[in-house]
Amino acid sequence: MDPLLKLLRENAALTSAQLSKMLNLSEAEVAAKIKAYEKDQIILGYRTILNEEKLGVDRVRAVIEVKITPERGGGFDRLAERIAKYVEVNSCYLMSGGYDLLVVVEGSSLREVATFVSEKLATVQGVLSTATHFMLKPYKEQHMLMAREQNEERLAVAP
Repeated sequence: MDPLLKLLRENAALTSAQLSKMLNLSEAEVAAKIKAYEKDQIILGYRTILNEEKLGVDRVRAVIEVKITPERGGGFDRLAERIAKYVEVNSCYLMSGGYDLLVVVEGSSLREVATFVSEKLATVQGVLSTATHFMLKPYKEQHMLMAREQNEERLAVAP
């Protein structure tokens, strides 16, 4: 993988100036490479990882195991792409094992996620079954620990 892409994957907030120094390239070269990667859809977007607990944001997230019937001529792709287009869906993956798709969804309430599963996802032709698992608390997301380690000083224990 291009070292530029590795650096951007670790920290997309790095400036062209910082990247150029790290890669021993000119800022213009870095900017041109980034623009080309965006044009070729190698770089699809940029995201910031937020600690929603500290912001007081109440979002409900769930991962859903979905069993589907592959379509003739389209396999799993057509149905997975249809499911992935729902606004509630953050991610959708073809999986090996006991189910076919892993769908990550987000909503403002438990009811909103449940309604999505029961009224939208489960009613899609070709969906055989779903199993929903609600995420209770994030500890690590996209290689970032959600809580920084705190220096705990313990008192010595005497016998």
